[in-house]
Amino acid sequence: MSARVAVVGVGAIGGVVAAELLAAGAQVTLCARTPLDRLVVEREEHPRDLGVSALTDPTQAEPTEFAVVALKAQDSAHAAPWLARLAVPETTIVVIQNGVEHDERLAPHAVVPAIINTAVERVAPGRLKHGAGDTLTLADRPGARAFAALLDGSVIKAVLEPDFTTAAWRKLFSNLAGNPLTAITGRRSEVLQVPEARELALRVLEEALPVARAEGARLTDEDPRRTVEMLTALPPDVGSSMLYDRLNGRPLEIDPLVGAVVRAGRRHALPTPRAETLYALLSAL
Repeated sequence: MSARVAVVGVGAIGGVVAAELLAAGAQVTLCARTPLDRLVVEREEHPRDLGVSALTDPTQAEPTEFAVVALKAQDSAHAAPWLARLAVPETTIVVIQNGVEHDERLAPHAVVPAIINTAVERVAPGRLKHGAGDTLTLADRPGARAFAALLDGSVIKAVLEPDFTTAAWRKLFSNLAGNPLTAITGRRSEVLQVPEARELALRVLEEALPVARAEGARLTDEDPRRTVEMLTALPPDVGSSMLYDRLNGRPLEIDPLVGAVVRAGRRHALPTPRAETLYALLSAL
């Protein structure tokens, strides 16, 4: 019998993960704000057009083997009524979010933190446009291996990471360099072709490097440069989740991304003036 999975939050990330779980044979229930009966992922290779089962009322949810929380980090509290019904002691809760504070956001639940490197745009409810990236990184905790196995044969490459702190901060670096600049300027990744923008992205990451290390991330002196080079090499029309949120009038992931760096800097008495400036500019949008 195929595994039963509930996906809480059916935006860009939750939608694409749900589609790949369905394509791999799992029984997937979507926990969404609005009714959905189809999930469409547009891309050149392996497009998906799948019928789905969706719930909009948490009281209708039943315990499941796996629960995936794919809400934006600032919306994590909305997972509570769903998890109250979905989660039993045997349930593996996988939290796929940006940032580095997964455990704190979903407390008191024990979770498997995860990050995904992908560019997906939600163009309409249940309709997604996948641009690039396919790697889901899971903290190597109980239940992670079984969840990763559910994605065997799908487009998503699930990997287990013993040093999740380093992996999460490395992903945060890409968010910290790309998301604020695209959201503030209203431009996609081509904004990093502007020398001054690229230089600013590099300086922000160089400032954040000692903060990440103080938090236990084993990042190298080359991580800032490599991150900016990776972002600069993206197709020019690839946007960030923060840009898409701004264009669609949705709240921005300011605090989980930029705020996390500022808070960690203050914990360790390390200055983060550029991150604080980005935080202020984003808050004013």
